[in-house]
Amino acid sequence: MESPRNPDDDGRSRADVAFRGHAVGERVVVRYRLPEPDGAGRTLTDALGEITSITRDAVVVATRRGDVRVPTAAVVALKRVPPPPARRPRPEPG
Repeated sequence: MESPRNPDDDGRSRADVAFRGHAVGERVVVRYRLPEPDGAGRTLTDALGEITSITRDAVVVATRRGDVRVPTAAVVALKRVPPPPARRPRPEPG
């Protein structure tokens, strides 16, 4: 996964670095830091889906469970992923 952190402070915003080369409509996985650990103690989670919005403050990913808004500061990694596999047809009964 590409890291959104900018090792050289050359005036680019964190969003410019985090989302460089990515565009609305792309299918991605975004790993991001949770504001506080979940019930199992995890501090990171992923959002898998299509980018619907990119701003200086956040990226919005349309997932199966709905839109997930990920603040730029919480992004740990962002990666393009291939389209989901085609669904297999259900066998006909009988």
